[in-house]
Amino acid sequence: MLILTRSDVESLLTMADAIEAVERGFRELAQGNVAMPQRAATPVTPHNGLHLSMPAYVGGEVDALSVKIVTVYGDNPTRYGLPTIQGALLLHDAATGALLAMMDAEYLTAMRTGAVSGVATKYLAREDASIVTLFGAGAQAGAQLAAMCTVRPIEQAFVITRTGSKDMDFCLRMENELGIPVLPCRDTRVGVESADIVCTATNSHTPLFNGNWLQDGAHVNAVGAYTTEMRELDTHTIQTARVFVDSRQAAQAEAGDIVIPIARGEFSYDQVAGELGQLVNGEIPGRASNSEITVFKSVGLAIQDAATAARVYAKAVASGLGREIELI
Repeated sequence: MLILTRSDVESLLTMADAIEAVERGFRELAQGNVAMPQRAATPVTPHNGLHLSMPAYVGGEVDALSVKIVTVYGDNPTRYGLPTIQGALLLHDAATGALLAMMDAEYLTAMRTGAVSGVATKYLAREDASIVTLFGAGAQAGAQLAAMCTVRPIEQAFVITRTGSKDMDFCLRMENELGIPVLPCRDTRVGVESADIVCTATNSHTPLFNGNWLQDGAHVNAVGAYTTEMRELDTHTIQTARVFVDSRQAAQAEAGDIVIPIARGEFSYDQVAGELGQLVNGEIPGRASNSEITVFKSVGLAIQDAATAARVYAKAVASGLGREIELI
């Protein structure tokens, strides 16, 4: 079995790689070549934690079998100086079931989450979209911005956080990494009204902005809220935009941005335009006009992990990176 540390994964996985891998995974999902049980979520309530188990088999040209074990502990950064999200992924040989690799999943999770927004933006955002407003300044936020710069000619980004404590460090780091101006924004309305693309990557339980502030033709990627009690988008945004999801089943089970307005009689599942895999396969149309507002809502799927991990493993084998161990 090959052991791949976070440093190994970082050196092997580019955002372009992750976007290509995730796009292939969603193509196989739309073609019916995926086995993906609903993820098992175990609350660790006394410690404000959540333990997730996410298995998937992605067939076709991907042919990857994996399970990711990840924990989400919201108090970690402030109480223990640890990341909110930690985890590991096991990759198996799909043909034999043999264990091929164990790899760090923290960085991989951020990259595959950024990548799914990259795929959605590739198919839904205006071709000339050049300004991004980003809610959040954690690991997920950095990957979101990197993905936007990979698929669109981004010229400037604004960053909005709840406290503003991380804004400047994050902005300087992303400026150096991406080579564009990345600026903290204290006025939420100005940030939203200025944006061609809005990305939300927070743990919010209440909407982050007024949907009336979105400019005509804006595209929104909402990836932070992953339970039925969490939401980043208000009802107006969901009602007026053309809404796409990573999975209808997952959205109905986990996406508070959609579940909450439905429970209040303000939206229905029939109004969801379709799934990302259908867009990738050309089964449904994407943006109808340059003035239409589009939303992509994702709660994260195990196929993203499997497809991305398979790409990392192939590159590791090709480059001789990682450490082999015997389990028997």
